Amino acid sequence: MTTINNPSIPLSSYRFYFDTDNPVRLPDYPGSAWRGAFGHALKRTVCVVRNTPCQQCLLKQACAYSYIFETPPPADAEKMRKYTATPHPFVFRFTAAKSSTQEFSIDMNLFGHGQRFFPYIIHAMHMAGQDGIGGNRQPFRLNKVDAIDFQGQPITVYQEAELRNQQPLQSPPLPEMPEKITIIFHSPVRIKQDNKNLAAGHFSFGALFSSLLRRISMICYFHTDTPLETDFAGLAAAARNVQFSAQNLHWYDWTRYSSRQKTEMQMGGLLGSISLNMQGLEDFWPYLWLGQWTHVGKGTSMGMGAYTIEPTSLPDIQSANQATILTQ
Repeated sequence: MTTINNPSIPLSSYRFYFDTDNPVRLPDYPGSAWRGAFGHALKRTVCVVRNTPCQQCLLKQACAYSYIFETPPPADAEKMRKYTATPHPFVFRFTAAKSSTQEFSIDMNLFGHGQRFFPYIIHAMHMAGQDGIGGNRQPFRLNKVDAIDFQGQPITVYQEAELRNQQPLQSPPLPEMPEKITIIFHSPVRIKQDNKNLAAGHFSFGALFSSLLRRISMICYFHTDTPLETDFAGLAAAARNVQFSAQNLHWYDWTRYSSRQKTEMQMGGLLGSISLNMQGLEDFWPYLWLGQWTHVGKGTSMGMGAYTIEPTSLPDIQSANQATILTQ
């Protein structure tokens, strides 16, 4: 098995700061509520062809809402041609910690070509907060937006209606591979195999890596100028032979209401951690590292499948978990 190149996804990480008049009242994992409000606000902001399904709209390939939130495959796409939607160019990121304060922040990772719509995203997040979030429609005021660099340092890019110049997009730099790592899932990871959600007893590195490899490949193909070229079959086959050195996972039940489908949906997944001895796993390391920004599994855009990597002994690098975990 020979890896042709390492994965690369130019991206930006942003933190949106809000305040509200009352103590924050949101679910443990508010990404679903924020994603829904964000989608409604974005469509209301940019849609010029009302009451027309996006798939039937003449403007679907040129529309900010369609690209960001519906994400149909281009007409000339050679991948996922049978699908009506491809991976979105963003993920929300948050923690399960509830806050009794009147301040709230939420992170968004924005991939590749999605960056050109960043002003629309800011406006939609502002409107989403005004409209209210969650079952009780709690209103939030957007105060500022920071860009978070790969060392975890914030740089204010939007405040008082002014959008400031930003640095060019970069892919997260790959550090030296540690001898041992622990992967910590901060939101439910939901991976299916044979049309069944994998429970802790059946969760494997092969299933995890195959899902991650597919996701990174699709993001590269649809949202960057550099499709991933690698030994997909060889990597997937090798991953099936990798065993965790330790596993501490449990199932988390989560039900959310889908306003589009007018029904409750079961969105449970696995929380906890897995550990790996990395000797001989050099080919997998670039994907595992990059996955901290892309997330893995189902429901990634609403914040599911978020993880960070903690090396047993950290080389002279700044761990990405400081850059990607949302601190509330």
